Amino acid sequence: MYHKIYGFIAFMMFFSVGYAQSCTLDIGGKNSETIKTIFQLNEEQIVLMEALQGELAVTTKSVEEQIEKLLAQHPQSTQEDLIKLAEKYKGLQQQLVQAAYDSDKKLLSAFNTKQYERYLQLCNEAIRLPIKVVPKSYEIPVEEE
Repeated sequence: MYHKIYGFIAFMMFFSVGYAQSCTLDIGGKNSETIKTIFQLNEEQIVLMEALQGELAVTTKSVEEQIEKLLAQHPQSTQEDLIKLAEKYKGLQQQLVQAAYDSDKKLLSAFNTKQYERYLQLCNEAIRLPIKVVPKSYEIPVEEE
């Protein structure tokens, strides 16, 4: 009896982790100031984040235009047409998700160890899967005596 219960619990844990969402920063959203404050970004990181936001905005606009064109011009008279439309739409949506993920990953790669540890802590609290990166090592200037 206990083997069945433990087996069921293990089964549920496996699938709940498998479907956990990625822990994203959403640098393309409206929370730039929050990101700066929570992670105490330095000037170099702020410049990088702003550049990534610009790149993401361009990519997002391009894909959104493709979505609008797809919805306006794709045939929708048969079930097959609708299935093809849905597949193309899903692909474009995935491009949007991937572009946001890539931008977040690039910014996370510029985090130092303490910033990345804070990110991991927040992801854990939110029960999200963190984006894996190697934090950047910053040189600490040595003062001469």
